[in-house]
Amino acid sequence: MKTTCQACFRQCSLDPGQTGFCRARKNTDGVIRCENYGQITSLALDPIEKKPLRRFYPGSLILSVGSFGCNLRCPFCQNHEISMTDQAHAGAVFLSPEALADKALEYAEIGNIGVAFTYNEPLVGWEYVRDTARLVRRAGMKNVLVTNGSASPGVLKEILPFIDAMNIDLKCFREETYRTLGGSLSAVQEFILQAAGTCHVELTTLIVPGINDSMEEMEEEAAWIASIRSGRSAEESGPEIPLHVTRFFPQYRMRDRAATETAQVYRLAEAAGKYLKYVFVGNC
Repeated sequence: MKTTCQACFRQCSLDPGQTGFCRARKNTDGVIRCENYGQITSLALDPIEKKPLRRFYPGSLILSVGSFGCNLRCPFCQNHEISMTDQAHAGAVFLSPEALADKALEYAEIGNIGVAFTYNEPLVGWEYVRDTARLVRRAGMKNVLVTNGSASPGVLKEILPFIDAMNIDLKCFREETYRTLGGSLSAVQEFILQAAGTCHVELTTLIVPGINDSMEEMEEEAAWIASIRSGRSAEESGPEIPLHVTRFFPQYRMRDRAATETAQVYRLAEAAGKYLKYVFVGNC
C-alpha cells in the first residue's frame, strides 16, 4: 500500500519499493526508510565562514559532512553531483554517527568546533542528522546545519534541540519562482521563523540573473527578514539576522548564462542593508 513520507512539505505518497522525489527516502514494506543514513559522499574540515556563517565562532574550523539527495531541483545547484543523484550512483561510504562524532572530537585540537551537515540537503536524511548531532552535543561540541529550509515542522522539531546554528538558503522571494525550483516560499518562511526562535540563524540568497536579481524583490525579502521577532534576544531578531548575498556562476543546467555582474550583487546587498545590520557579499 502507499505510504506518505512526512519529511518535507512535498509529502510524497510512495508505493512499496518506490523512492521519493528527494532520491533519499523509500517505502520499504510500508515504512518510509532513510536510504542515505550514514552514506557519506563528502567530508572536509572547513573554515566556518565557508558555510557561510560570519557571526558564529568566526575564525574557527568545522568538520563538514554531506550525503546525497535533495527535495528541490534548482537548475543552478552548485553541488548537483551529489544532491541530484541516488544511492546507486553516489559513490558513498558508510560512516556511523558514533564514528563521525569521534572524528569531530579528534580534530578539536586543531580548532574544530563540531560538525556541519551540508553539501546536499541534510534533512532528507534527518534521522542521521539527529542521531549524530546528539552525540556531538554530548561531546561538548557544536552542530551546524546548512539547509534549504524545506523540511516539515515535525522534522524541525526533532532536530532543533541539537542544532546550534543554521545557514538557510532563501532562494528568492517569489512563490511562483520557488515553484519552478520544486519548492515553497511559504514553507521556507515558516522554517526560518521557527529556527530563528531557537538557534543562531544566517540566511543566504544566491543572485541568479533573470531569476531573483531585481531591486524590488531584494527589498521585500530584506524587509521581511527585518520583521522577524525571534523571542530569544534583540541580538537574534530580524534586523540582526545576517544575510549573505552571493554571486551566481554558471552551473549544472544553467551554463547558458554569464555570471552575475559583481556590481549588481553589491547594489542588491546595499539595498538589503537599508533593513538589515549585517549583509555580506560572497563570490565576488
